[in-house]
Amino acid sequence: MYKYLFLLGSSLAVAQPAMAEDGEITVTATGLAQPVEHTGQAVTVITRDEIERVQGADVTRVIQRLPGTTFTRTGPMGSLTLLGVRGAPAGQTLVLIDGVRANDPANANAEFDLSQLNTATIDSIELLRGPNSVVWGSQAMGGVMNIVTRIENGYSASVEYGGDDRVTASAAAGMTNEKLEAALSAGFVDAGGYSSAASGTEKDGYRQYNLAGRARYHVTETLSLTANARYTHGKVDLDGYPPPNYTFADADVTEKLRAWSGRVGALYDVGILKLNAGFSISDTERVGDDPSYPYSIDGRSERAELFGRVALPGQLALDFGGDYEWSRFSNAPDAGKAHNGSVHALLGYYGDRLIVTAGMRYDDHSDFGGEWTFGANGAYEIAPGWRLRAAYGEGFKAPTLYQLLSQYGNPDLLPERSKGYEVGVSHGERGDPVYLSLTAYRRDSKNLIDFFSCWSGTAPLCATRPSGFYYNVGKGRAQGIEAEVGLQWAPGLSSQFAYSYTDTENRTPGDVYRGADFARRPAHMVSASLDWESTMGLALGFDVRVVGDAFDDRANATKLDSYALGDIRASYRVNDMIELFGRVENVWDQDYAIAAGYGTQGRAAYFGVRLRK
Repeated sequence: MYKYLFLLGSSLAVAQPAMAEDGEITVTATGLAQPVEHTGQAVTVITRDEIERVQGADVTRVIQRLPGTTFTRTGPMGSLTLLGVRGAPAGQTLVLIDGVRANDPANANAEFDLSQLNTATIDSIELLRGPNSVVWGSQAMGGVMNIVTRIENGYSASVEYGGDDRVTASAAAGMTNEKLEAALSAGFVDAGGYSSAASGTEKDGYRQYNLAGRARYHVTETLSLTANARYTHGKVDLDGYPPPNYTFADADVTEKLRAWSGRVGALYDVGILKLNAGFSISDTERVGDDPSYPYSIDGRSERAELFGRVALPGQLALDFGGDYEWSRFSNAPDAGKAHNGSVHALLGYYGDRLIVTAGMRYDDHSDFGGEWTFGANGAYEIAPGWRLRAAYGEGFKAPTLYQLLSQYGNPDLLPERSKGYEVGVSHGERGDPVYLSLTAYRRDSKNLIDFFSCWSGTAPLCATRPSGFYYNVGKGRAQGIEAEVGLQWAPGLSSQFAYSYTDTENRTPGDVYRGADFARRPAHMVSASLDWESTMGLALGFDVRVVGDAFDDRANATKLDSYALGDIRASYRVNDMIELFGRVENVWDQDYAIAAGYGTQGRAAYFGVRLRK
C-alpha cells in the first residue's frame, strides 16, 4: 500500500533542504534539515566561502579536505573520478545533488563519477561518514554526500586561465525575498590536458559545460513549492590499448558524457509537523569512441519519496518516510530494469544535553526480495561545547542492475551488508574559533559481490555464463581514526587540519588474497591549510596534502608510493565588485600516482578575476 502513498505524495513533491536555519545544518542524518549537534554521527559541512578560497573548478580539491575520504582518477581532469569513504569503494557511497540520488545505475558498481561536478555550481558539500541505510537505503554503507547547488542573491562571475591551457569560467545569478528564492549557476572548463597514460606524450583534453538551477516559492507561511535541476555535458580524450602491443598507451579515444537530474516538490511545516515529499529523475549517458572497444551506456532512475517529522511530548520526535524507485540501464548488448519500495522510521529524544535516535527500515526489491536495516546514535554534552558521540549503523547495497541482469548477471545475488560502530568526541563546529573532532570507527562487511571468471575456474552457472558471473563471496573490515582541528589564531589568521588512519583487510575465508589491504586505500592521509586575510583585501593561503603508501590491486602486488602535494593561493579584493586571484598547484612538482599507469598533473599556475554584486 505504501507504494501508492508515495505516488500520491509525489504530486506535492520535494526539492532540497530547508534554506533558512541557523548554524551548521545536516540533512544526511534523517533526510530533513536539522542542526549537526542533533546527531551522534560524524558529519562535516564545507560552505561556499571555503570553496572559493580553495579556488578552481575541480571538486576533488575541496573534498580532499574532508577526513576519511580518498579519490581515484584515471587520468587528467574529466577522467573517471571516484570517491571512497572510510575504506569503502565508491559504489558504497551515496551521492545526492539537491536531494536527488546521482549514482549511475548503469555502472557495474553503481558509482557516481565526480568528474561530472564543477565547483561553480556548488554552494555546500555535506558528508556523513559511516553507514546510514536506515534513512537512505541502498549504497549508504560507507557514507552519504549531499551537494547543494547555489542560491545567489545578486550575480557573480569569474574566469581563470592556467596550466595545461585550462580556461575556466563561471557565472551565477539569483534573487531572494520573502516569497521567492531562485537562482541559476553555470560553469565551463576547456583544458588541453596531459597524457592519461603515464607513459604517453599526447595531451588528452577536456571540455565540459555545467548548469544548475534551484528555486523555492513560499505559497503560505507553512507551504513552500520547490524545484531544482542540473545538466552536465562534456567530452574527454582518453588513452587505450592500441595494436599491435595492446598495452595502455596513447590512443585516439574519446568519451562523451551527458547527465541531468531534476526534482519538483513541496515542504509543509507547521512546527509540530513537517512533511517533505518529492519526485525526481536522474539520467546519465556515456558514449565511448574507442576503435577497439566502442560502448554506449545509459542509466536512469525515477523516484517518489516522502520524509516527515512529528514532534511528540517529552522532547521526543518521530522521523519517518518512504520511497519508491524505478531504475533501468542499457549497456549494449545488455539491458534491464527493476523497482524498489521502502519505509523507515526513527524515534529520537532531543534533550538539553542528551540526544538519542534509533530506527529501522524495510526495503522490498523486485529481484532480491525484502531487507531490514537498523541503526542508532546518540550524543551527550559532557561539558559546555564538548560532545561525546556514539553510533551503530547497518548498511546494505542492493546488487546493481548490471550484476543482476547483464550477460554476467546472477539473479540469486544477495545484498552486500555491513555493520558499523563509531565513538567520538567534538568541540564546536567547523568554522568556529576552536573546532576539534576525534572519531574511532569499525565497519564489518559481508556478502561482498565479486566476479567469478569461468576462464580460470568452473561452477554450475558457467553453463549459462561462459565468460563468468557475479557472486556473493567477500568479507571485509575497515577500521580507523579521524581527527579534525580548526583554529582561529588571530583576527584574519586561521588553520585547518585533518588526519585519517584507515586499516582495511580482506577477511574472506579461503580467498587467496585473505589478509590483503583493499586496493587504492592509503592507511595514512593528512590535509592541512593555513589562511591569512588582511583588512586591506589581500588574502594568502597554503594547502598541503600528504597521502601514504597504498596498493593498486587486490593482490597487493603493485605499490603506490606515498606523496605530498602543496598549493599556494592568493587573492586581492580590488573593491566590492572585483577580486583578483591565483594559485600554484603541486608547487614541488611532485611525480606521483593515484592509480598505477595513469598520469597526474605536475606544477601548474592559474590566474583569474571574479566579479560580484
